[in-house]
Formats: sequence, C-alpha cells, structure tokens
Amino acid sequence: MPAGRRARASGFAATALSAVLWLTTGAMAAEPGKDHPLVGRYEGAVLDGYKAAAYDEVGLIQKPFQNWGGGKPELLKLEGKVTLYYYRLPAGRSTLEVQRNYEGSLKARGFEVLFSCGTSNGSCYQSRPGSGDTTTPYDFALAFDDPEWPRLGQRGDYVRNYFGTSARYLLARKTSDTGTVHASIALAEHNPEVGNYAFVRVVESKPMDTGRIVFLDAGAMQKGLTEQGRVNLYGLHFDTDKDVLRAESQPTLDEMAKLLRGNPPLRLQVVGHTDAQGNEAHNKDLSQRRSVAVIAALVKAGIDPRRLSTRGAGAAEPIAPNDSEAGRAKNRRVELIRL
Repeated sequence: MPAGRRARASGFAATALSAVLWLTTGAMAAEPGKDHPLVGRYEGAVLDGYKAAAYDEVGLIQKPFQNWGGGKPELLKLEGKVTLYYYRLPAGRSTLEVQRNYEGSLKARGFEVLFSCGTSNGSCYQSRPGSGDTTTPYDFALAFDDPEWPRLGQRGDYVRNYFGTSARYLLARKTSDTGTVHASIALAEHNPEVGNYAFVRVVESKPMDTGRIVFLDAGAMQKGLTEQGRVNLYGLHFDTDKDVLRAESQPTLDEMAKLLRGNPPLRLQVVGHTDAQGNEAHNKDLSQRRSVAVIAALVKAGIDPRRLSTRGAGAAEPIAPNDSEAGRAKNRRVELIRL
C-alpha cells in the first residue's frame, strides 16, 4: 500500500433507507458460518469468511483518533465470545447506504450506536492543526486491522488492503440480563474488481466459566501463607483494563480483612498480576494500580495501612502459559506474600 497514496471517496448521493438488512431469527447464539442473529447481513451480501473464538480479548475503535504523529486509537477493551464475519457487498450499493441500514436495524433490535464515522468526511479522525489529510482510508484501515484479522475469504488478502477508496465504521452496544453484545462494523470501498466489503466483529461479553477456581476464606488464606508464604486470590474482580474493584469482590475483601484482624502481627505485600496481553509497561502500571485499589479497600475496612505494601508485577511472574484463555485467567490474579 503506497504511503503517499491519498485517495478520497466521492460524495454519496442521498438515498432513502429501505429494510434491506436480512436478519436471522431463533437462537441468540450464532451457528458456525451463519449470520449473527442480532446483527445479520445486508441483503444480497455474500459471506466470504468466518471465524469464532469461545473466549478472547479484543480492542474496538470507539471514537475519532489522531492519524498523524504516531497517533493510535483509544480502544474499547472487551472480553468474551468473539465472532468475525467477512461479507462481500452487492454491486450498486454504497457503503453509506449499508452503514445507515445497519444503524437502523441495530437500533430497532435494542442497540445503542456508540460511534459512527466515515473517512470521506473526516469524521473517523481527530481534527489536525494546520489542516492535513483527514480523509484517507488507509490510516483507518491500518488501525482497524491491528492486530491483523485472519486472511480469510477468496482473496486471502490482509483486511487493510480492502479499503481502497474509503472506509465507514460503526460501533453499537446492546445490554440485557444475559450479558452485553458489541457489534463493530467496518465497511470497505474499493474498485469494482475487488468490490465493497463489510467486516463485522461481534463480542458477546458474558461471565466466563470460572468455577474451576476455588474461593478462599480467611482460613485457607492463612494456611497458604503459613505453608508457602504466599497465596493467590481469584475473587478480586476488575473490569478489563480498569483498576476499580467490582462489587463481587466484596466477599474476598471481607475474608482478607478477617485474616488480618485475626493475626495482628501479620504484614502482607499485595501483588497485582496481569496476563501477557498488551504492552508490558501498561500491564505493570495496571497491576500496580489494582494492588493499590485492594489496599485502599482494606484500609477502608479498618486495616492499618502500615501492615500492607503494594507491588505491580504485570505479566512478569506467570504461573501458567499465556497461550490460552484458561492460562491467562490463572495469571490474572492478586497475590498475598507474607512479609
């Protein structure tokens, strides 16, 4: 992709929206190779590629980003079931028409549109001081395809190379009692030979099966500290990439406070650990902030802060391989070390 190439999409003629999004019905979970029942496909589009992961971590573009000076998007980090769909769109339909139909259909199904943009009008990027090219599709394509999507479909090409003329994008969210679904849709415009494509990513954020990890009460914590000098805790929960303890962490915090109250001489180092996903420096900082958050909660419960010290290890001290979600789940933990 030539770096200096800066094609601009021509203006789109106004089109009347019609109900051309074909949506499946039935079970809420998508069957392998089938359209997602909450998102669907544009009428006449052909499914050219499909891939699903039962549980993974992704980052979604959520607002305009700086496309100069090394700028990158501030991504919405999510975990859950991730499904990718590659659709070749029918000829004679503009990507604007497809975008507006997806927006209308998703809203009708209870989604909230969080972000919608197009490179042809510069709305995918932040305004650049002193003008500059904010209509190129290539910076968006590179950001969207980072990390790289699988090279699926008949072309077997990098997803970034489908964005020849312009790009359009939308991000939508639907929340219910059973979980949260995010739909991220990028529309790539190219020449007639390649055609236009829709790249749809659906993230279904439901609680992961963590029943394999045992809840530790104060007695079990004491046993681990006495026998090994340390104990790993999995009952302290944070949202992805956040350092605020969730409400379901309270039972473990209560047991930690009980342990400390019952052992006045006990002093502990509270160590935050992450998996190996993401930047090393960021992970270390995040684990440090999470350690501080745990100590703050214990101090709020009446524990003397002089009995506690903080440390963020990031991903430097794994206890399981980081090449599977099960391993990463074991590495995401808070550890107590007896001082």
